[in-house]
Amino acid sequence: MFSSSNESQKKRAMIETVNTIGAGTVITGDIQSKGDVRIDGNLKGSVNTTGKLVLGKEGVIEGDVVCNNADISGTLKAKITVSQLLLLKTTAKLTGDISTNKLSIEPGATFTGSCSMGAVIKDIKEGGKTEQKEKTA
Repeated sequence: MFSSSNESQKKRAMIETVNTIGAGTVITGDIQSKGDVRIDGNLKGSVNTTGKLVLGKEGVIEGDVVCNNADISGTLKAKITVSQLLLLKTTAKLTGDISTNKLSIEPGATFTGSCSMGAVIKDIKEGGKTEQKEKTA
């Protein structure tokens, strides 16, 4: 009885955790998380989270990003796929393709690449499943 309660609390704590990469930190590799991720340093690799990604003003990501929500203030050089809201703040510099449900770009933000919005996200998810089926057959 007590163990199941403790396990559910641990799972909830993992999802509510905010993972932070501080300014001045350089990481080479991929990040996977079920919680929120904040990056103020440099990441050369991909980010995959079911939570929110926050890229600080001085933060840099060079790799693909997949997340639920994203708040971008720094530099992103990659393809970004956001299932809900992508917010590009005034200081954001995004070079790459965007796939998102909703997009908000503040004046001053720069974006170079293509953008797919709305129902396209559902098509991408379904397309990936059919490709996987074809490969296994």
